[in-house]
Amino acid sequence: MESEIINSLTYNFESVSNQTEDSIHFWFARDLQQLLGYTKWDNFKNVILKAKIACELSNQNILDHFTDVGKMVQIGSGATKEIDDIMLTRYACYLIAQNGDSKKQSIAFAQTYFAIQTRKAELIEQRILELERIQARRKLSETEKELSKVIFEQTGKDENFAFIRSKGDKALFNHTTQEMKDKWGITKIKPLADYMPTILLKAKDFATEITIYNAKEKQMKIEIEISNEHITNNKAVRETLLSRDIIPENILPQEDIKKVERKLNSEMNKTLKSKDKLSISKDKDFAENFDKGYEEFKNKELKDFDISEYLDSKEIKDEYLAQVLKDGDKDELSEALANIEKSKS
Repeated sequence: MESEIINSLTYNFESVSNQTEDSIHFWFARDLQQLLGYTKWDNFKNVILKAKIACELSNQNILDHFTDVGKMVQIGSGATKEIDDIMLTRYACYLIAQNGDSKKQSIAFAQTYFAIQTRKAELIEQRILELERIQARRKLSETEKELSKVIFEQTGKDENFAFIRSKGDKALFNHTTQEMKDKWGITKIKPLADYMPTILLKAKDFATEITIYNAKEKQMKIEIEISNEHITNNKAVRETLLSRDIIPENILPQEDIKKVERKLNSEMNKTLKSKDKLSISKDKDFAENFDKGYEEFKNKELKDFDISEYLDSKEIKDEYLAQVLKDGDKDELSEALANIEKSKS
């Protein structure tokens, strides 16, 4: 998404925002309908209904974020009539965007716009690019699972799937998978794809999709046939990249996709759990409960700490920490704890 489009969409979304007397930003659903590219109100109401369900499932009060109102509009010749409308908080708008048509460019923008507090267009663009990379990684995982399934269905075994995939890497990068890991400084147990930029993820995905298609169309019954097909397709994709002066093995790696995903989830959750509500319903015990849970969390060894008792409670709200605990990454845990301490001081 180009910067000019980002700037234009940012201006459009900000220009129709409103403020309550308590300086809480909100949007009218009828305005949001137009911004998100929905021509029919009834269709948009279906998206709003899904967003309300998501709001309820996240243990939020629907009335705090969706407030029904009436609006007078002109219908011609100076006449007016009242139509239904809904006041929406930033959180409500975010949920609507999450449940909208993901193929719409405006939906992709809105998902990030409403999830962050700052209005800087360049930050929104960065987040969208990170989300695009995450989606590309997920898509590659799904495609590779499909290839594994095809191999099993057509050859009766798939124990050599990793070998076939590595052959594809060698054809795409002109280096083995391990050589690329060494080149990028990745530990042996980490997937190479978790460090690939979006263009390489999509390149691998495209080559794999071609392999799946031809394996099915040509009814390949032997693993070596599928392996050779996969090599051919990755070589073809490599040649296309080289023709555009893109050398796959010379592209720099990016941050571990799992860390990026946790970071985005944490940032979005912190923003969306803000105090902006259309009706005030404060949780007076939040600070006390958080401090109590945090102190217990901080004073226990990682191996002794049972996160399960906190995952569904209010005592620990930081999903990033919860995820780090489940992953068992002590370095990240230390870093996260240091950041929490810094923010509390």
